[in-house]
Amino acid sequence: MEFDYDVVIVGGAFSGAATALMLKRRHPAARVLIVERAAEFDRKVGESTTEVSSCYMTRILGLTNYLGHDHLAKQGLRMWFGKRVDQQFDDCVEVGAHYQARLPTFQIDRSTLDQHLLDLAIAAGCELRRPAKLARFELNGAAGQTVSITTDGGEETITARWIVDASGRAALLPRKLGLFRSNTEHPINAVWARFTGVKDWDSYEWRERFPEFANACRTSRSWATNHLMGNGWWCWIIPLRGGDVSAGIVYDSRIFTLPEGASLSQRLLDHLLAHPVGREIFANAEAIAGDVHAFSAMPYWSEQVCGDGWAVVGDAAGFIDPLYSPGLDFCSYTSYYVADLLTRQLCGDGVNDRLAYYNAQYPVMYRLWFETLYKDKYYYTGDAELMSAALLLDVGSYFVGLVIPVYRDPEKEFLHLPFEGAAGRVFASMMKFYNRRLVALAKRRLATGYFAHRNSGWREMYDGFVPDARVRKLIQKGLLRWWKAELTNLWLIFTGMRAAAAPREQSKRSEAPVAASL
Repeated sequence: MEFDYDVVIVGGAFSGAATALMLKRRHPAARVLIVERAAEFDRKVGESTTEVSSCYMTRILGLTNYLGHDHLAKQGLRMWFGKRVDQQFDDCVEVGAHYQARLPTFQIDRSTLDQHLLDLAIAAGCELRRPAKLARFELNGAAGQTVSITTDGGEETITARWIVDASGRAALLPRKLGLFRSNTEHPINAVWARFTGVKDWDSYEWRERFPEFANACRTSRSWATNHLMGNGWWCWIIPLRGGDVSAGIVYDSRIFTLPEGASLSQRLLDHLLAHPVGREIFANAEAIAGDVHAFSAMPYWSEQVCGDGWAVVGDAAGFIDPLYSPGLDFCSYTSYYVADLLTRQLCGDGVNDRLAYYNAQYPVMYRLWFETLYKDKYYYTGDAELMSAALLLDVGSYFVGLVIPVYRDPEKEFLHLPFEGAAGRVFASMMKFYNRRLVALAKRRLATGYFAHRNSGWREMYDGFVPDARVRKLIQKGLLRWWKAELTNLWLIFTGMRAAAAPREQSKRSEAPVAASL
């Protein structure tokens, strides 16, 4: 059948532009239309890339030079834990790497990255309608999809063999088709802004005031993704090219409530200043007016992500949590997979098995990624011992399961969604087990008053994660810390029972005379 376009992609940001670009590179004859609602892109929540998404951008999309010239090289992630509001900065616990990151990762400004990718897609031959809004659509499988869009010039009706939803959190197709689901098991919210006047973590002033702190680290703390950690919440601090700093809080509404304040930006700033590390960093900071945002009920997913003639990619398919910056990982896997699927179909291959795989494996990937890394995690984010154990085990597992394979053969591995097959299920079971145990240990510590007991007086610097057998040393360190926490838990059970028994015995003795008189 003859259609106006082979593919209409709704959304021109990262996932939509990457899908279009890969499709045109592999099948230059493909007629691709990108429909982008915004006249210009805005900044997104979180601007850090991981090793997997960086591999996609550098090895697959070929953005190495662009990222190196126009964004910042990310120097890993660091976590900071405090015990009291009045705690001294250099007494807080710091967990992070000694040295520079071993693999390319970046602190990116999503608005400029999205625009650059869209420009590449247009240069490759894609057409663009912008600003344009999807008014309605009709899915008819092999008979073609009908899309009506509105622009300044009026309404336009287009037919295409495929429609790809890359609309981000708007999730246009999942919502219209009744497939959109909120992840109510993970009730997290976020508030974030851009700040000026944020102190340089590596300044000469800090070297004079805290020489031991300055000498402990061989890389740049300023160019890392720094995290302030607390009970039921964490804050990110991400530098951007040009001097602005992105900072925000993500919190579990079951555990933490952001205090009220005069404005959203002031509430966020007040919270940052309440952490002893944040107080040093943000003492003279100011939020940029008009660049303050909030999201509630952040996690969601689509029960189905494709069908004959349609597919969903990136954040339109689902989102879990910004901790560890997995959002662009999901975008990388889904955009690459769908671009490959579309290429095969337009070249005449049957793709029913690939559609079935995508529909079956995406919910598995989403569910297991959530259960292994994030389910109830905010119960222990504020305890330095427990969270540092999780960091070593989480990132170590990520390297073994995803980073090492994807760097070995990116074109092959991006066609296999994470947690695939029996091996993926076994790996997920192990990760879910230690996460459940850390949650249980945290609840015991909270109940006994031991939570965050060791959030002062120590610093842990490791060599950094690498995509080879050396990562096992960090996993072993995480296992050792977890097992030590289990021993502490046994001690808390024993002493807690004794402490609880004393009030009960005292109560019985005091009640005995009353019972006798009755």
